[in-house]
Amino acid sequence: MTEQRVSGPFTQAGREVVIAEAVRTPIGRSHPEKGWFRDIHPNAMLAACYEDLIARSGLDPAVVEDLIIGCTAPFGEQSRNIGRNAWLQAGYPPEVPATTLDRRCGSAQTAVNFAAALVSSGVHDIVIAGGVEHMGHVPMNSPAKISELYGEPWPPELRARYDFVTQGESAELIADRWNISRTQMDEFAVRSHALATAAIENGRFVDEMVRMELDGEVRTGDQAVRPGTSLETLSALKTVFRPEDGRITAGSSSPICDSAAAVLLCTREVAERQGLRIRARIVDQTTVGVDPIIMLTGPIPATHRLLERNRLTVNDIDLFEVNEAFSSVVLAWQQELKPDEDRVNVNGGAIALGHAVGATGARLVATILAEMERRDSNLGLVTMCCGGGLGTGTLIERVD
Repeated sequence: MTEQRVSGPFTQAGREVVIAEAVRTPIGRSHPEKGWFRDIHPNAMLAACYEDLIARSGLDPAVVEDLIIGCTAPFGEQSRNIGRNAWLQAGYPPEVPATTLDRRCGSAQTAVNFAAALVSSGVHDIVIAGGVEHMGHVPMNSPAKISELYGEPWPPELRARYDFVTQGESAELIADRWNISRTQMDEFAVRSHALATAAIENGRFVDEMVRMELDGEVRTGDQAVRPGTSLETLSALKTVFRPEDGRITAGSSSPICDSAAAVLLCTREVAERQGLRIRARIVDQTTVGVDPIIMLTGPIPATHRLLERNRLTVNDIDLFEVNEAFSSVVLAWQQELKPDEDRVNVNGGAIALGHAVGATGARLVATILAEMERRDSNLGLVTMCCGGGLGTGTLIERVD
């Protein structure tokens, strides 16, 4: 690793924020009979991440000053501030506060970014951030059921301004605008499964993964990955969002899954005083808004902003994690940024691994950090699209 010490507005304005630990559970399919987490409460999933962070770091949990947790469906089992409920369920001090936030798919990444901002500004010295989503117990259509009881989030006055569409249709619109063919999207999905399969077979996720016994076995991989996925099998799938002339299928979309992840952030001084590892530092972060109709293009301006603010080029970044909500999202991003594809999602992505929406952002941080250490890389960039037309970004630098 070359000591680069990138300097931009975030690092210049505040204290250095380091990542001491980053962990995540295995990712289970949201299947009522076969899903690994089918009988597990989301509190327990997130609590397992808290417990693993504390065990790895040797930290006294009482010194944690805040918990910031992402969750996109805070209803039912995930309601009433799951970030705190999981902490209490783990038996940790009730004096430690918590909040749960929703920035759609970017929720957990935003939790990490907000935690970094709190530490950088001097409000806190040590914070745990992360996310959780049990899409098997609290399905994606939960907001629609809530709307039946308490009304729509998009009243006529708002719909008069924007003719909202589903995320699947947004993915189709992206394919339209960037002239992305179904074959290209299927090829990208094949790549994702192949890379994820290789990563699991070679134990590349073991270091970041919480050890959990699921269905009688300690899992070191993720349930949704399909070894042997081929262009032939994907080409046989029907399109989902435009039945007659669409290109997006279940194979080029991220599967619905269950997972949790957590990241321990603090100042360098606290890390040294507490005897914590200093694995990396947060160089910068951003969130952007984009057209809420073709809503999944946020990673493009988010990446541009991080590069420009820190006087970097795409070639300066050693590894990228661009969330694979749909193949078209990443393929459009690649057309605009033109990165070396061998630096993008090198262990597969959400199309293979699954997308537990409120947890994925923190999972991506854990994954990219582990891979940066494995490769002795210097700079990594994580970016995600978000429902409603948002994009999140985090720039990470390893430090000696």
